[in-house]
Formats: sequence, structure tokens, C-alpha cells
Amino acid sequence: MEHIKGYVEKIVYHNDENSYTVLNVTGAGLDVMCVGYFTDVSAGVYIEADGNYVLHKTYGEQFSVSSYQISQPENAAAMEVYLGSGVIKGLGKTMAKRIVKHFGDKTFDVIEKEPEKLAQIKGISDRKAREIAEQFEEKREFREAMVFLGQYGISNNLSMKIYKKYGSEMVKIVKENPYRLAEDIVGVGFKTADEIAAKMGYPMDSSSRYKAGIMYALNEASANGNTYLPYDELYSKAKFIMGISEEEFAGDIEGLQMDRRIKRINKNGEDRVYHITFYYMELDVARRLLDMNVKSRADKALMGKKVRQIEKKNGIQLEELQRKAVYEAVESGLLIITGGPGTGKTTTINTIIRLFEEENMEILLAAPTGRAAKRITETTGHEAQTIHRLLEIDGNPENEGPSKFEKNEENPLEADAVIIDEMSMVDIYLMYSLLKAIPAGTRVILVGDVNQLPSVGPGNVLKDIIRSECFDVVRLNKIFRQAVESDIITNAHKINAGQQIKLDNKSMDFFMLDRRDVTQIESVILSLIMYKLPGYVDSDRYDIQVLTPMRKGELGVENLNKVLQKYLNPASDDKNEKKWGDIVFREGDKVMQIKNDYQLDWTVYSKYGTEIQSGSGVFNGDIGFIRNINEFAGTITVEYEEGKRVEYEPGNFDELELAYAVTIHKSQGSEYPAVILPLLSGPRMLFNRNLLYTAVTRAKKCVAIVGSSEMVQKMIDNIDETKRYSGLSDAIMEMKEEEDVFV
Repeated sequence: MEHIKGYVEKIVYHNDENSYTVLNVTGAGLDVMCVGYFTDVSAGVYIEADGNYVLHKTYGEQFSVSSYQISQPENAAAMEVYLGSGVIKGLGKTMAKRIVKHFGDKTFDVIEKEPEKLAQIKGISDRKAREIAEQFEEKREFREAMVFLGQYGISNNLSMKIYKKYGSEMVKIVKENPYRLAEDIVGVGFKTADEIAAKMGYPMDSSSRYKAGIMYALNEASANGNTYLPYDELYSKAKFIMGISEEEFAGDIEGLQMDRRIKRINKNGEDRVYHITFYYMELDVARRLLDMNVKSRADKALMGKKVRQIEKKNGIQLEELQRKAVYEAVESGLLIITGGPGTGKTTTINTIIRLFEEENMEILLAAPTGRAAKRITETTGHEAQTIHRLLEIDGNPENEGPSKFEKNEENPLEADAVIIDEMSMVDIYLMYSLLKAIPAGTRVILVGDVNQLPSVGPGNVLKDIIRSECFDVVRLNKIFRQAVESDIITNAHKINAGQQIKLDNKSMDFFMLDRRDVTQIESVILSLIMYKLPGYVDSDRYDIQVLTPMRKGELGVENLNKVLQKYLNPASDDKNEKKWGDIVFREGDKVMQIKNDYQLDWTVYSKYGTEIQSGSGVFNGDIGFIRNINEFAGTITVEYEEGKRVEYEPGNFDELELAYAVTIHKSQGSEYPAVILPLLSGPRMLFNRNLLYTAVTRAKKCVAIVGSSEMVQKMIDNIDETKRYSGLSDAIMEMKEEEDVFV
């Protein structure tokens, strides 16, 4: 790390959105181009900066700034340069010269303590004097805030976000309770707040620290799919994080309950602790589901006649369970249809749609992801949307949680029937938002494979609804003739049933390439992607997806992406790059959005470069390609499906990762021409039947497993899954019992 100091001679480039700046700094024996994120610099400002010299392939030597601070000028000449630099809006060089000529070295004291004296200068009114003083004070406060946070290792970008949140109260708030940062600021976790607190000498046994740590443990649990934690398990996590005693833990749990930040209940003999948000979400979802579950009677003979006409017109013949699903879709306010691949879910949905259309019903069709929605549109001929698009994202960045959506109780969806596919992917957040927007009397049909992995987000919605046994559920289980011809589908059902599968490579679409060395496995994967599979499945190499159970390890996502990037999109002089942490993003890279971001704007352009559509919202699991890396602006432009282009700023880079390989969990709702599964070794709780089943069902034309055939057999035998805590089924059953008492 090197240190430089000098005057900003010229601002070469500045991005107002993300503060990425290129500027020239001069001083004693110094003349260097600096690049970094500067929020309040202008020509004439004196800065001190830490960073490193780097050699840019196009622009030569630069000083990459990691942190900086502005030093206040101490003499009249320097003050004149500072005031005339444009740092104070409406104050130019001429006026700066007059002010300094009049007040000399006391100029800054006058502006800070006696700003009314500025009105003595020709051309400055009383109002203008106040405006100059206010801006000067804001700049001073901001500089002090940056210096204050900088001493605790907070980056300039994050410091700016914190200052915007708290304003002039920032230093006071952080000193009083640094753990508020973890609760209020996206990008600051408990560990960061704890480090700041420790450096500040904040007591490590304070109630504020313990409460923040408990909330952090609950938030971590929700990130792993849980809506609550058992009391003892939460204590174990809190003790590991903070070393808290049982007595202190019990006291702070009580305090958090009084603050209405958590809810502690005893259910079925289990002492549960909820984040208050999830507790009320589960109750609300349960209530709304039961309210929708209204039965109606239909003319069976007439309905049967209509169904037979639809069958004849479309050249299909429904089997018994499919026919049952169609009938119940007409008579049930809420219906769940579940079944594995090849069991006729799509044919059933198509028949329901045709029947509803004959009744002139307004139908809305949706799925959790863009890929899933596109697939449903193609197979049904009826336009499907993502659930997020259906609910219409609210572009107001102040709105968070369920208020992100325009559609709600006050502005409900207008439809007679709503059909949601790929329900296994829907978490409690999305279900809560969806049900809020569906008015009473609307038929709701939920379709999905209950044996798939649960949602990435918190909750176990589809399984819990089915487990409650309070709603009509049709389980399709017959594999149709066309599906039987596919070993992908046949093997998927065998895996789900716990039956071993043949790995003799006599199949045309299911292969086992037995390799026991990691380097060999990587080599085979590359060979399959680059040479063998594209022609075999008639697809582009970038559509072939590597799926792996793990993030870490030699065959985990992080390492495989580096290996695959090296060969599929190698470094080149004509491709810009951006290093972010351990990842190198390169133009042409395949990338994935790894969190829901409702404020990210996207634009679709015509081939002539004119804007034809725009909107906001990019979601967890969306895959696209890097089309441009703007080195001056410090931005990365990614193009997603349907030509949607998103410009990422440094503050959003952590939402992206390479996607040549993705975890099986992240592949939910997607379908690929070919799937490659590297399976060699890993933790038992992860390498299980459920995971293998989900991975295999992502492939449309070909599955290639590379690794150990014994591991495949072990995964089929292993029914252990990571326990996911969710209470929706209990909430539904309890409410249903209460209903039955009053009936």
C-alpha cells in the first residue's frame, strides 16, 4: 500500500451514479492519474490517498485509490483554489477570489461561524451567504464522516451509503450503537458491525450486541431456508457467534419479544423463535389459503362432455388422475397438482386452460423464473409471466419486502383463475405477496413437483400446503409412453423411488463417465462442453450447464467457474475485464444474478440502438452474458433473456457471479439441453437423493455424470436432507381446526 498527497488538477471523468472517478493529482514531484470512487472531490481540492500503482493496458500507469481523505486548506491561496473549484455550487473562481481577498486566512472561520458577513461581498445576498455556509457545513460533515468510518476499515462506497442513511447524525448513531449498521444498512453484516464496535471499545457484553447477534443468527437461518429456529438451536448459534451465556440469552430473547422483533411460541412441543416478519407471513398465508378453499358444484355430465370435446380437438386422451384434476379445478377454489417429469402436468394444465377459456374466464399464468415462464408459454400457447412481473414491481427504492409490488389488496389482480407452475420454487415472501393480490372468488391452481428441492428463499411452501392435508391435492403418477422412451425421465423416477439406475452407457440420453481424478473430471467436462455435446443436442456450448452440489472444493462452483472461464472465455486484448474480490469478470462471460434486486433497471434496445422497452427488477437465478465493461464508468452491462440489458455499478457487483457452473439448488425452474454433473465426493447431507433427482430433471436431451458411479448409488440410497424449519403447515391445520369448531 502506498500513500500520495497533492492537489486535484483536473477531473477527467466522474460517474454521478456510482462515484467512479478518474482524476489527475499533482504535488511536490507528483503528477499521476488516479482512479477510484470519489464522492466529494473537485479541481483544486487537496487530498491524501492510499492505494497501489497499476499498469493499465491502454492508459498506462495509474494510481488505484482504496481510501482517501480531503485536507482542508490552511492558507488564503489554497482556500481560494478550493472555493473556486466548484465544490460549492454557485460559487465560481471570481467570487472565490473576492471572498478570500476580503477575509484572507480567516475565510473558512467566517464561513463556518459568521456566514452573514459573506453578504459584505458584492454579489452575495443574505440568502446566498446562507446557502454557501450550508453547503460548506455539509461538505465538512461528510468529510468527517468519511474519515470517521475510514478508520474502521469501511470503504468509501459503503461510507457514502451509511452517511446517506443517517446524515449529520451518523457519527452520533454509530458511536452510541454500532450494531444499528447491521440492521439498517444493506452490505453491513453483524460481523462487520462487531469489528467496528470492538475497535471503538464498545462493551462486548452489551445487550445491544447480543440482540444484534441473535437477529443475525435468525437472518442467517432464513438465508438457509428457515422461517424459525428452535430455541436451543438459536442459542447454540448465538453462543458460537458471541459467547453469550444462557441467562443473558434468555433475557435478550425476552427483550426482543417486548420490542416486537421476534415471536417465541411453543408448537407441538417445540420451542420456536421466529423473526416477527416470518411469523406473521405464515399466519397470513395460512388464512388466505383457507379463505380461497371454497367448494362449488358443477354439472358433471356437462363438464365431462366438454372435456371429451377438448380431448378430441387436441388429439389427447386424459388418464384418470388427469381427468380428476380437471374436474377439481372447476369445483375447487384452491387445487394443488403435483407430479414428476413425464406424468402429464402440462397436458392437464392445457386442458384446464381450454375448459376455462370456453367459459370466457380470464386466466393468468405465472412461474417463479423467466425461464420457467417461457417454457410454460411454449407448451401451453398461453402467455405466462414471472410472478414478479405479474405482481408489477414498485420502482420506489424506499419500499421493501411485500410492498415492492403494485398489486395487493387495494389493487388486486383481475382474473377468474390464477395458475402458478413450478411451485416448489416459491418461498414464503413470494407466496405472501401473491396471495395478497388475489381477490376472493378467484380460482387458484398450484402446480409443481413436490419432490424437487425446496425454494432457495425461506419456507417450504408447496410441501407444507400438501402436508397440512387441508386442500384438494391431485398426485399425477403415471409416466406416459413418450416419456418412458427417455432414460432421463425413467431414471429420475427410479431415483425418486430409491431404485438404482443402470450406468452402462447403453442409453442415448443418460451417460456415466467414470473418472476418479479431479483433473481428469475437469478435462472431460471441458471436452463435453466444447466438442461433444453441442452437436449431439443441437445447441450452443453456452446452453450446456454444469450443475454441482457444492460451492466450495475442487468440483464446487467457485473453482469450476475459474477453470471453465479460462477455456470457454479466455483473456484477450479485445475483452475488457473487471476484478471483483476473487472473481474476474470478462466481456463475454456467462453470469448469474444471485439475489432478488427489485430496483435494478433494465432496458431492451432495437437493433438500431433505440430503446423499445424498460422496467426494473432482476432476480435470483437469472442467467445472462456480459456485453460490456466500461472501465471509465466502472460499470458492467449484462444482457439477460429477451434482450434485457442491465448496467451494474460497483455497489451491485456482489449480486453477480460466473455461471458456467451453478449449484443444483440455483438451477431450479430451469431446463437445459444438456446437463453435466460432476459427482465425486462431498458431505452426506448434501449428496442425497433429492439433490440428484432435481439435477437430473433439469436436463431436456442429455445427462452426463462425470465422476464416481459409487457416489451416484450412495446418493440414491441417501434420504437424509438438511432440516428446514417452517411452520406453515401447522398454521394451516390450527386455523382449520378453529374453523371446524365454529361450523
